[in-house]
Amino acid sequence: MNTLKYLQSNEFLLDVDLWRLFANLEELNKMSLSFVSSFFETVQEQVNNSESSMDFISILRKYFQGDLCQTHQIYCLNYSSAVFYLENLRQREDFGIYLKWCERNKQCKRLHLPELLVAPLHRLTRYPLILNNIWKRCTDETEKGFIWSVKEKVEKSIRDLEGKVKWLDNFQKFRQLHEVIFWPQVWDRDKRFFVPECLKQSLRENSSENILSSTNRLLLHEGRLTLAESTRLLDVYLFLFDDFLLITKIKRNKKKHGGSDTGLIPVCPPLAPELQSLIREGGFCTVLDQPIPLDRLILRNIDPFNVTVFSLRNAFLIQHENRYQQCIAVFLLQAQTETAKKTWISQIETAISNYTKQHETKKRTAFCFPTESSEI
Repeated sequence: MNTLKYLQSNEFLLDVDLWRLFANLEELNKMSLSFVSSFFETVQEQVNNSESSMDFISILRKYFQGDLCQTHQIYCLNYSSAVFYLENLRQREDFGIYLKWCERNKQCKRLHLPELLVAPLHRLTRYPLILNNIWKRCTDETEKGFIWSVKEKVEKSIRDLEGKVKWLDNFQKFRQLHEVIFWPQVWDRDKRFFVPECLKQSLRENSSENILSSTNRLLLHEGRLTLAESTRLLDVYLFLFDDFLLITKIKRNKKKHGGSDTGLIPVCPPLAPELQSLIREGGFCTVLDQPIPLDRLILRNIDPFNVTVFSLRNAFLIQHENRYQQCIAVFLLQAQTETAKKTWISQIETAISNYTKQHETKKRTAFCFPTESSEI
């Protein structure tokens, strides 16, 4: 970090964002060093003067009821984005030279920057261990109670952090998907619909892109399949969410229609390697048809006879029904292998089952009114 600061003061690597890479490392370093120094000073006093008791309580109160855990949380929340930002930077020749020069330093102990960046995460998880060891060796019951409460507080902080990290990863993933998935207007998707130019703007304002804005939605499974159409086979990419299935066409144009250059979009780690590769090549996904809600999705396996007669290897059928149980769309999909097909069928069936159970619970809750008072 200091080397990068020095280079930037001399007008090199000015476009590298120091915070995105190292976050609050300086603050974390000062806080951790202060804690360790105070801790060992107390030990040293005990060694020099055996008659005095070790005053760990004041140290624990100062740091663990202060900002020690909070500074770790700030760093940890930035960690995943720092790693994928680093991966993008390493592709640059000038940054690569700087990185190699730094990693040759003896202080790195042959470790690379990604291995060094993860160290504060490991340190945070070790604090409960040291607190537990102090608690075991403590003889005063009041002090033991205080140390135990501090240990529980740190463990709760770690659990809260895990929840925040999962939420943040999901948020970053959906923000990335928002950039990669293009939703064509209804008149572009289906030529049967005619909309005068004067009305198109009002329809654009109610864009389907907002569907991916919800941070409560989960992406359960994704991958490339082949869609069998009447005259051709089409490369498609499917996104199975916890409430609907989205089928998209793979486009390899360098520019997303009406959007930005996808080649410049940093690829977020949670995305599947296959999709990351597509993005790096400048590709994107165009929505083929409206999202299929899981309660309107019928999944059908293709029997062996049809596989033999029509050469439909590793194929299965997805049927979209409307609220009146009428079939409004059918998609005949082929996987590359039988294993991939079974995985998709299993994932979709599980998603439908979970979605159905969840909504049945909500319905029961909605209709469970409190018992009327006899006074009413």
